[in-house]
Parts: sequence; structure tokens; C-alpha cells
Amino acid sequence: MSLVLFGLAACKSKTDKNSHAEHKSGQLYTCPMHPQIIQDKPGKCPICGMDLVLKDANNELVMDSTIARLTKPVNAQVIATIPAISPESGTRIYASEVNGVITYDTRNQTSISSRVGGRVERLLIKYNYQPVRKGQLIMEVYSPDLAAAQRELLYVAHNSQDMLAGARQRLQLLGMQPAQIDQVLKTGNILYRIPVYSNSDGYILEKSSVNTATAPSAMTPSASPAAGDGMGGMGASASGSAAAPAPASPAATPVLLREGQYVSAGQSLFTIYQAKALVAEFAFPSQLAARIKLGQQLLFFPTSDDNAMQSGNIGLIEPVFREGVNFTLARVYLKDNNFQVGQLLYANVPVVYTEGWWLPKKAVWRLGNKSIVFRKEKDVYVPVVVETGIVAKDMIQVNTNIGDWKVASNASYLVDSESFIKTNN
Repeated sequence: MSLVLFGLAACKSKTDKNSHAEHKSGQLYTCPMHPQIIQDKPGKCPICGMDLVLKDANNELVMDSTIARLTKPVNAQVIATIPAISPESGTRIYASEVNGVITYDTRNQTSISSRVGGRVERLLIKYNYQPVRKGQLIMEVYSPDLAAAQRELLYVAHNSQDMLAGARQRLQLLGMQPAQIDQVLKTGNILYRIPVYSNSDGYILEKSSVNTATAPSAMTPSASPAAGDGMGGMGASASGSAAAPAPASPAATPVLLREGQYVSAGQSLFTIYQAKALVAEFAFPSQLAARIKLGQQLLFFPTSDDNAMQSGNIGLIEPVFREGVNFTLARVYLKDNNFQVGQLLYANVPVVYTEGWWLPKKAVWRLGNKSIVFRKEKDVYVPVVVETGIVAKDMIQVNTNIGDWKVASNASYLVDSESFIKTNN
């Protein structure tokens, strides 16, 4: 009897083993915490290390295939019910606002240099942009070369009249006036100081201060079309965000040249600017500068009086790189003299845009040097990188072809502060 029972138990055990083997071969195992991990045999989850369980036993983790695509992380797609909008197209005209300043016309400037090398014995210029008149004494220079040339003149005058004309010419080339040469011949006394006179009327500026005086002193709210702040009104004003420095107004700073300082022959010491003609200089960001041209009309007015609107034509366009900023100076030559040097200006420049698509500025999210829009795909919003252009008031130009897209009306509502935006493109 026991033998029969033992035989039945052995057969049952063998049948159970075969059934269990067949069951295991047809089963899949998954992680309770990470259902995307699926294997055909037991083991550990490669992510969290938990024991894998039978997929059928993990019924609470089995998803409906119709909603599986909605389970992506929030930095890849967002489920939201905010309105979706379509981009707009068509030609638009914006008046960009740029800053400027009244300054001297460099075409009318003159330079003063020392004809001889020597020491500055007397300096009558105390500060930059000091008014001077033609023939006014600016400084006196002591020069050993000039003293030697005068001794040669006196020697020639007493011994060789044939060489007197050449000696006189040499002194004139060194900067002495004919009357001074006659005085030396008459008295026999050598003049150790050579005077330097102003050669025109105007305002004098030390040559070493020219670069610092014209360097930009402030950043304007003018901006490049590629960014999105500091903009004017749509249809009335527009600007970008890359600030361009405005030309600085002249400042009456002390002269660095001092009495007792040595100068070399031919060294340019001062520049004289004439106030009979002034210019208005405007700083354009590089993207906006590509849309202006010579002869284009500008409407500008002083910052202190927006009712004193005037017009002028661009007479010079000059690319400039100062203090690490790339921008363009546009110069308007003024016909009247109602302005003062250093007066700040605003100018309106109408620009026509015929390309691209337009979205509200809040529909585009700035991610470093990238621009992101959330494109609607069925029930979710997916972040996509786009190329942007000019920004005008609450509108932004998109150069990427998004004509058939639906995008979120407000991108800031879809940004998760706990994660970064992940785009597939």
C-alpha cells in the first residue's frame, strides 16, 4: 500500500514541475515601481533593485495602451487645458526707438601739434572743451633745437647774408612767427620759448582724451530683434533686447597735459571742434542696423521735450565695436544750430517686416540662448525650439515655419520649476 502511495506522489510531483516550467516560460516579470522594466525571467530591477514580480500579479501597474503616451515626464510634454492659438502672418510696420546724442561734426575739426620737441613751460588750457579763438595763445614750449636755430640765424646774419633767407625759413618751419624772427635779429636776444597758437575758433579737446570722451557712457534700452525685452509699442515702436551703447556727451574734464611735461616734434596735442555745425549720432543694435540705409529719414526729438519733433536724413553709417558691444552709429547732419552739444535724443525709425510668423511674446519661453514654444499634439503640449526675430510690444517674430501649428497661448504656465525643458529637436 505504501508503495502505491509513493508512486502516486512521485507522479504528481513530476506533473507539477512540468506545469510550473510551462507556466514560467510563458510569463513576463516587471518591477512594481518601474513598469517599463519587463523581463522573461525573475531578477532584480536594474533601476531600484527591487525583486521583479509576475506582470499578471502586478495588475495595479498595468496601463491602458490608450493613455500610455500621456505618462511621459513633464519636461518632455505637458498635459494642460490652456487655450491653443495659431500664429499670424503678413506684412507689419514697426517704428523702432533708438537713443542718440548731439555732438560735434568731426568734418570741421582741426588739430594742433608741436612743431618742435621740448618741455611745456606754460599751459593756458585747463579743461577739455574750453572755448578758444583763432590766434589765441595755448601754450609755450622750451626747445633746445629752437635756441640752436636762433644762434645759427644770428651767426648767418653777421657773416653770410646769402644764407639768411634759409635760416629764417628754418625758424618758420619750427613754428616761429616772422615778427619774432625780426625781433631776434633786431635785439640779438634768443627766445627760448616758442608759443603755440589756436588755428581756429571752437572748443578744444586734449588729443589723449578724444577716445575716452567719445566712448559710450550708458546702455540704451534699444535692443536687438532677437530678444524680448525693452520693446516699444506694436505698430508704433519696436526694438530688440541687445542693448547698444549710446554715444556719450562731451564732458569738461581736466587736461592731463601739465607744465614741465616733455612733448616730441610733430606730436598732436589738441583737437579743436567748431560749433557752427553739429550732428546727431544714434546707436543702432546690429540686427536693426541691417535695415537702415543712407538717406533714410529719421524723426527725432530731445528727451526733455517730445513735442520738439524734427526730421533728418542719415548721412553716415559706421559699424562700431566698443567695450565689448557691437553696434552701429548712424549720423544725421543738422542744418540748424538749435541744439546743444551733449543733448540726449530719441529717434523713431519705421521698419517694414514681410517675413516670418507672429506670436504673442508670452507664448515664447526663453531658455538661455534658445526660444521654446509648446506645440499642441493631440491632448498634450510638446516643447519645440524655434528661431525668433524682432520683438514689438507684446508680439514676437518667429522665423521657423510654424504656419500650421497650434501653440500654447502662455508658455510660462507650462514650465515646471523643478525640471528642465527637454526637446527632441
